[in-house]
Amino acid sequence: MQDRIFLAGATGAIGTALIPLLRAAGYEVHGATRNADRCAALEAAGATPVVVDVFDSAALRTTLARIRPRHVMHQLTDLALLGDPARAGEAARRNARIRDEGTRNLVAAALAAGSETLVAQSIDWIYAPQAARPCDEAQALDLDAQGDRRVSVMGVVALERQVLGAPGITGTVLRYGRLYGPGTGATARPATNALHVEGAAWAALLALRHGGGVFNIAEDESEVSTARARATLGWRPGMSGLPAIAA
Repeated sequence: MQDRIFLAGATGAIGTALIPLLRAAGYEVHGATRNADRCAALEAAGATPVVVDVFDSAALRTTLARIRPRHVMHQLTDLALLGDPARAGEAARRNARIRDEGTRNLVAAALAAGSETLVAQSIDWIYAPQAARPCDEAQALDLDAQGDRRVSVMGVVALERQVLGAPGITGTVLRYGRLYGPGTGATARPATNALHVEGAAWAALLALRHGGGVFNIAEDESEVSTARARATLGWRPGMSGLPAIAA
């Protein structure tokens, strides 16, 4: 029997890149979306579509109880307003809500369904400004941040605490660099702290087998160190294509 995965955020940039990797590795993928009109694309990619809203805790719990996934992957974000500077505050609040309330609901549903692993997307530009660069995963986060940055940082803190503190589940947090590539809205590679979306998806795949804890994932090491991801996950910049070995 194939290992079963519930992928929250399946139609996002990383989710879209991740589904082919998971299918090639032999996983059975149940891809979640809030929009029924995206089901056909999920089916075409090889995933079983699931229409559910992460903010509907009862429906989410019922859905995971039915699917009973061994693994849960959290690739949810809310970036619809990211390109509108006039609504930056609202964008930060919406994304922080996904990371706090959405994560809380997803963790509760995973626990109730008996899931064993949980892999979640985070970001790596939340370290304290006084921390020595490149930052490793043990460096302090920017808990003294103000304004919209504080909203974002505290949303990340809430996500990470819930994922890593879920009893009986192996929780992995991937602190991604600044994404570029298909579906990200950024076609040009950022000057620093860049991460291609395919590299992000590969890190999520590798975390299913070798994860547990926090990992920085980025292509250069001017801001963060990726030594732990390289040594523990076997991840490296530039990973692309499909895995050769089935799960």
